[in-house]
Amino acid sequence: MSGRGFRPRPLGSIVASDMSRSERLLDLIQILRRHRRPVSGRTLAAEMGVSIRTLYRDIATLQGQGAPIEGEAGLGYVLRPGFMLPPLMFTDEEIEAIVLGSRWVAKQPDRRLSQAATDALAKIAAVLPDDLREDLDATALLVGPRAEPVEDVDLGVVRQAIRNERKLGLLYRDAGGVASERVVWPFALGFFDKVRVVVAWCEMRQDYRHFRADRIAALTATDIRYPRRRQAMLREWRGTLGTPGSRAESGKLSSGGAS
Repeated sequence: MSGRGFRPRPLGSIVASDMSRSERLLDLIQILRRHRRPVSGRTLAAEMGVSIRTLYRDIATLQGQGAPIEGEAGLGYVLRPGFMLPPLMFTDEEIEAIVLGSRWVAKQPDRRLSQAATDALAKIAAVLPDDLREDLDATALLVGPRAEPVEDVDLGVVRQAIRNERKLGLLYRDAGGVASERVVWPFALGFFDKVRVVVAWCEMRQDYRHFRADRIAALTATDIRYPRRRQAMLREWRGTLGTPGSRAESGKLSSGGAS
C-alpha cells in the first residue's frame, strides 16, 4: 500500500481508479479506528457506500498487507489498538490542516507546547516524500504574530496535572482583584487568542469553574490524584453547558473567569 496511492491527483483513468481504491482502503482504516468494539460488515459497507462484497474484499486486502484487523463475516470487525498508518498518506487539505494547526500552536505563549509543535512538524516533514515536503513548506496558510504571554504561571504544569489527573493548588484573583486559595481538579485547558482558561472542578465551590490563566497568581502542583476520571468530568461538564441557569451555562468557556 504505497504512500503515493493515497494522493488524490488526476493522473489518468487507470491510475485514478487505483487511487480511488487506495483512498477507500485508507477511509476504511480510519472508520475502523473510530470503533472500539467490533462493527458488522454491513454497517461498514453502508458507511463506506460500497457493497458488502467490496467491503469483504477490501478487508481481506488490508489484512494481507499487514493491517491487524480481527473478526470475520457475521461476527464483525475491529482494528487492533496500536496500529499506526504509514506517515506519508496525506491529502493536500490534510497537509494544510497539519501545518496551520502546528504554526498556530508554535506561536502560543506556552513555550513547551510551542516547541513541541515545531518539533512535531519537523518530524512529519522528515518522513514525507520530496513533493509532499515541498507542499508542506510552501503552504499559503499563515498565522498572525506570536501572542504575547500574559500569564505568570507555567501552563506546562497544568497540562501535566490534567494528563496525570492530579489536584492543583491555585492562588486566584477574580475580575475585581480579590484573591482566594483554591484546590481544583483540572481536566481541560482552553486556548483563545489572548487568554488561556483552565477548566476544573473547584473544591471550594463544589462545582465546575473556569479559571483564567492570567489571573492565577500562584500555582502549586501536587501528587494527590483526584477521585474521578478526567474523561468522565469532561463529559459531565459538556453536558452542563446546555443547561439553562447552570453555573457552566452562565460562565461558558470564555474569557470570563471563575467566581
